[in-house]
Amino acid sequence: MDKSFTIVLKLGSSSLVDETTKEPKLSTMSLIVETVVKLRRMGHKVILVSSGGIAVGMKTMGLNKKPKRLSKLQAVAAVGQGRLIGRWDSLFRFFDQRIAQILVTRNDILDWGQYKNAQNTIRELLQMGTVPIVNENDTLSIREIKFGDNDTLSAITAVLAGADYLFLLTDVECLYTDNPRTNPEAKPILVVPDLSKGLPGVNTSGGSGSDVGTGGMSTKLIAAELATNASVHTIIMSSETPSNIYKIVAFMQTRVQEVQDVADDLERLQLEELNVLAENDVPMHTRFIANENQNHLKEREFWMLHGLVSQGAIIIDSGAYKALTRKNKAGLLPAGMIAVEGNFHELQAVDLKLGKRGKDGELDPNVPLQIVGRARCNYTSIELDKIKGLKSNEIELALGYADSEYVAHRHNLAFPPH
Repeated sequence: MDKSFTIVLKLGSSSLVDETTKEPKLSTMSLIVETVVKLRRMGHKVILVSSGGIAVGMKTMGLNKKPKRLSKLQAVAAVGQGRLIGRWDSLFRFFDQRIAQILVTRNDILDWGQYKNAQNTIRELLQMGTVPIVNENDTLSIREIKFGDNDTLSAITAVLAGADYLFLLTDVECLYTDNPRTNPEAKPILVVPDLSKGLPGVNTSGGSGSDVGTGGMSTKLIAAELATNASVHTIIMSSETPSNIYKIVAFMQTRVQEVQDVADDLERLQLEELNVLAENDVPMHTRFIANENQNHLKEREFWMLHGLVSQGAIIIDSGAYKALTRKNKAGLLPAGMIAVEGNFHELQAVDLKLGKRGKDGELDPNVPLQIVGRARCNYTSIELDKIKGLKSNEIELALGYADSEYVAHRHNLAFPPH
């Protein structure tokens, strides 16, 4: 590899902690450290996103199962996070490699200034030759413990760092059409040119393969979609042999265009890819090709869609949606609004939902709503309910003032690639 890349490696709890004994997998961690150090010496910048704080805390406290009470689970995470970073530091110290711990919650990036500050910190650490080790701050984060996982965090980290590659290291070698542990007929999915088109015939409903983690294959697909939409190639591979990363990155440099040439025939593509991997002595893995065309998400759009938490919704009509998503997109005007959901303040994030007007001009309840984007509004939900459907010059008459002619400025609108 002659070119220098920024690479994010995400490790799940099942890769770091034995599911049965809860003992640390020091051999795997050592291999990861050796791989990271070698990548650094090859000129690449590397970030680790490491799960395992809760799992390590469970072992330390002699617990066989995760506590159900949130406060106890957070206390266990507090115990485990210190020990986990201590293990990483001990292993990296053998190679005189500096590391830095970054613990984040979604609240830390709700503000655009905070998002940019997190980005600047990560990029400065990389410039200093340090390996940042990122983890969700399970001690404080309610949402991530209950519903979330570090797969999503790794995608956000990859975008923050401007990464070229995101590797999701797990306990299986690649994505399969079904769970290979229970279905011997499951077939490997080795390359996905465009994840936005879906993966017909692929079942990811099995959830997590481990009782020490919070994520499963479905969460990895979500992370892959987030990352590829922001121009980051994403790879699922086994954590047992991390040195395979060298071969995979080198291999990808020659295969992206060839894959695009037969992208419409997914089944044929898998067969061809299997043969090419064997011919080039490259281990099995799943590669999600980055969206690098003009429709890929810009940084601020990514932040709005995935860094913010929606506080409600605005329902718009098809005319407004077309105006908002054209090449020279407009701002959202009150005339394009049909209804408002939830209670929110100005500049809080809300979902944009596509609906249809009935004959009376109100929302047609018989037409399903579809989430199509995200906005930060210039008005509160109460104000928007009063001005929905009006012309901009009627805002002052309805409210007694007019802070803006727009419900949301075009710079405060974001839509997934379509």
